[in-house]
Parts: sequence; C-alpha cells; structure tokens
Amino acid sequence: MRVAIVTETWPPEINGVALTVQALARGVAGLGHTVELVRPRQLEETAETADGFDQVLLPGASLPRYPGLRFGLPAHRSLQRRWSGRRPDVLYIATEGPLGLTALGAARRLGIPACTGFHTRFDDFAAHYGLGFLTPVVFAYLRRFHNRASATLVPTAELATFLGGHGFRNVRLLRRAVDTAVFDPARRDAALRASWGAAPDDPVVVHVGRLAPEKNLDLAVRAFRAIQVRHPRARFVIVGDGPARAALAAQHPDLIFAGVHRGDDLGRHYASGDLFLFPSLTETFGNVTLEALASGVPVVAFDYGAAHEHIHDALAGTCVALGDETAFVDAATALADRVASDAAPLRRAARDAVAALSPASVATHFAELLGELAMRRAAA
Repeated sequence: MRVAIVTETWPPEINGVALTVQALARGVAGLGHTVELVRPRQLEETAETADGFDQVLLPGASLPRYPGLRFGLPAHRSLQRRWSGRRPDVLYIATEGPLGLTALGAARRLGIPACTGFHTRFDDFAAHYGLGFLTPVVFAYLRRFHNRASATLVPTAELATFLGGHGFRNVRLLRRAVDTAVFDPARRDAALRASWGAAPDDPVVVHVGRLAPEKNLDLAVRAFRAIQVRHPRARFVIVGDGPARAALAAQHPDLIFAGVHRGDDLGRHYASGDLFLFPSLTETFGNVTLEALASGVPVVAFDYGAAHEHIHDALAGTCVALGDETAFVDAATALADRVASDAAPLRRAARDAVAALSPASVATHFAELLGELAMRRAAA
C-alpha cells in the first residue's frame, strides 16, 4: 500500500502523539509499505527529522504556551492537488488540528479512505487553561471530526466503549507498544543515581513527561513529600520540560529537574528510578506508563488509560480510583515502603506486565486495519 500519514506533531518534539505516530510510520514502512508523511515544517529541519520518509512539509505555527510545538495550517488545495496526482491507498490522520481537518476534507473529496487516531483529550485540557466552559464545544468538534472518517483508532477498550457511548462511530482498537530494548531494567546506572545524590538503597521517585498544568504535577510533589517523611533520603527526579517547569523549580528547589532526554539516555533515567508517579487526569493513554513498567519501575497512577489496561499484578504498581488524591498519596507511600523493603519482585512484575507488547505486532495490526479500509473502498 501507499499510506499517507498526516500529523501536526513529529519528533524531535517530545510528546506521546509524536512518538506514537513515528513508531507506527516506521512499523508500516518496515512491513514493506510506502509511507508519505504530511506534517508542518518544523523550526529546524534536519536529516534526522526526515527519518527517511517521503515528506510533504507544509506551513505551520507555534502552539500558544508551547513555543516548541507546532500545528499545521489549512492546506486543502495543496493536498488535493498532490493526492490527485499521487493518490494514496489510505490515509491515517493522527491529529485534529487545521491540517488534519483539511486532510480529511481532501480525502473525502477524492474518495480516499481515511482513518483517524484519537490521541489527545483536548476537551479535558480546556479546564486546565481557564476555558472549562468550552469543554462540551471541543468534545462536539472532536466527535464531528472523527465521524467524518471511515474509522477512529483508539488505544484502550475503555476509551472505545466511552466514545462509542457518546456518538462516535466505527471506533476500532489499536493497542500501543513499547520498545523493551530501549526501556530495560538493565539500563539502571549507579553513576547516574550518584549524580542525583542517591545511594544504592535510597528510593528515587521518577516522573517523565511534559511539565504543564494539565499534568497535575502538584499531586506528584505532594506524594513525594509524604514519601520523604518516611524516607528522608528519597529523591524526586523530573524528566521533561514545559511551561510549568520554572514555577515548579522555584517552589521546590530540592527536586531534580533533569531536562529532556531521548532514546537510550531516557531509558537510563527510567531504569535508575525505583517508583514512577503519574498523577495526570487528562491522558488518552499515557505512553510513559508503559515505558516505566518496561524499565522495571512500578507505577502509581489513576485507574484509566495504560495503567488500567496493563497494571493487573499488585507488585507492578497501584491503580487508584480516578480523582482520589488522598488514595494516590497513600499508594505512593505504601509503594515506596515496599521498594525499600525488597524491590526485586516489584521490578520483575513491572517488566512482565508489558513484556508482550511487541512494536512489530502493533505495526502489523495497524497495517491490517489500513488494508481493510483500502480494500473496502476499492470494492465499493
């Protein structure tokens, strides 16, 4: 097949959508299909950014409050002209911004089958930026957008049920994978831990992600402070960057802000921790949960998304009732106590929870879903 993938975020931007879409593109290309990548031109284009794909780079603009992230501008005419001459067999549209919307319109006009990915709960984000009154409007837009496609792909059965019950049609499950070679307990690094001021037996709490209001980071700090009362030599390492970093660092100068890391180096940061706190309430999935588990780091998270899907063994972590902040703090302190007592079984259970999530199997399923849409349209 010739597959066109439309996305408004792409590495080196660091977020779950960019990394997931990159993995899907690489996986489909690895199966022998031709991938055309349609995305906004980034501020600094490099050969590494191209990633070997046939690319269509279009105008974009910086996202307010996130100058490092871009969104695509409308490009209906450009895409319709290109796809009239070099017609894809099927489209995957990963983002619901102006570029994604016009790509969907061009595909419908040309009769090209398209599926969309539901990666981000933008309706939940509105409340965290003082725009809670827009939540129903944003959700209605998302429903209209996705219902214009032949199918909408989601990462969990829980989300598929929710969207199906709220008027989304043709919702299909496509599970997420994790690279267990990059995220591996073997990457635990004593020298890195020492640079954080942590002795071999000192508990190190880790959080990885975008540092932004919707991530509920104040709760992670509260949980760490409770751990610190019981384990005074505990350390809290925060990996990532974002608009909330400066204020958080000013309020809590003893926390370790490690900055942005990628690839094997990110794997070292995960594996060198002892427990992972993930307090976000706005995730569609939460890729970092899989990465922590694969690294042998037990997780405390709210009971939805990746945590709900994959933390079934109590040794691998704790899922807390959605929104119960007291239970989250209690679970974090209890897990820290267990780590201090005997971390080895917890590390094994965390790794085992995601060991079967092969990127190759997810890529194959993705290609099968795209092929099904292409064949259905061809038959029609």
